[in-house]
Amino acid sequence: MDIKPIRSEADYDAALQEIETLFDVEPGTAEADRLEILVMLVEAYEAHHHRIPPPDPIEAIECEMERLGQSRRDLEAYIGSRFRVSEILNRRRPLTLPMIRRLAEGLRIPSEVLIKPYPLAARASPRGSRQVHLSPGA
Repeated sequence: MDIKPIRSEADYDAALQEIETLFDVEPGTAEADRLEILVMLVEAYEAHHHRIPPPDPIEAIECEMERLGQSRRDLEAYIGSRFRVSEILNRRRPLTLPMIRRLAEGLRIPSEVLIKPYPLAARASPRGSRQVHLSPGA
């Protein structure tokens, strides 16, 4: 068994090619052991060189909804009304701590993903309206 560390992209590509050839080996064989070791080496290399950043909270919710075959209506139990779900998923309103807790428990999304800051959509003021700023005590 001639296995060596993955130190370059060429080593990485070679390991992936070998994994592909070993993919359907019989469990409990020397080839299966080789496959297991190569997979561990590739995972370690990818963790260091090909990091994929975690999704932002809204992407995580949408991904989990898709995985579970859920609709926006299913999120009402965690977020609130249909309107509130729409505001959250359209990034017009941030998640609140109670929402985060319910989503983490109900959808099994790690709370550390849900508490990450994420961009909100810019709020457009109604057409033709003027914003009035009142000073304290006015």
